[in-house]
Amino acid sequence: MLFKDPRFWKAVWNTVYYTAFFVPLNIAGGVFIALLMNQKIIGIKGFRTVYFMPSLIVTSVAAAFLWMWVFSPRFGILNFFLSILGIHGPAWLVNEKWIKPAFVIMGLWGVGGSMIIYLGALQSIPTQLYESAEVEGANLIQKFFHITLPMLTPVIFFNLIIGIIGSFQIFTQSYIMTEEGGGGPNNSALFYVLYLYHNAFRYWKMGYASALAWVLFIIILLFTLAQFKLASKWVYYEAEAKK
Repeated sequence: MLFKDPRFWKAVWNTVYYTAFFVPLNIAGGVFIALLMNQKIIGIKGFRTVYFMPSLIVTSVAAAFLWMWVFSPRFGILNFFLSILGIHGPAWLVNEKWIKPAFVIMGLWGVGGSMIIYLGALQSIPTQLYESAEVEGANLIQKFFHITLPMLTPVIFFNLIIGIIGSFQIFTQSYIMTEEGGGGPNNSALFYVLYLYHNAFRYWKMGYASALAWVLFIIILLFTLAQFKLASKWVYYEAEAKK
């Protein structure tokens, strides 16, 4: 696995690439949309529903077929909007350089799932903190970085852990959206779980697939333990601060 299988390292690299871009963008997008959805305006509940609905089907087969149409180089709506801006859109799912960014974009479609969690956390922040900051003359940016963001760090930490675990298990999108589930041109979308699936159910190497599964478990465990180790340096818990 480590020294004689280049496809193993290709699968690891593809998965790490996806995780490195998807998880931070998903967290930042979730926080941003939650801030917008926390405003007191008419019809805000409808907007919250609209943003949350895609997260219910983001990893389904139906969503994969939908995004195959969105990424179509000739008829896709994404390249259509790019053409309006004078940009020639790439062939997303058959271009080695653009296929992984395409999967990241597709994953962000379900940002509403984390948005709901951030929204609940935002509504639990005591309003007295903002009132005190206004008395001291704090502006919106200062209130965000000194009140909102620190109070959201426990929820950000939770979504970070869940996001890393979920991103390492990406499978359905690559299996459906690449030709015969092969992992795209030059294995550029051969993610780890898809490679595990190939070994188990295409090549019938059950022992090797089991070894891959154990390695995936160890990788996820190490990433999770590292995050828990670093959490004390940036995660703020109000209950601990009161002690």
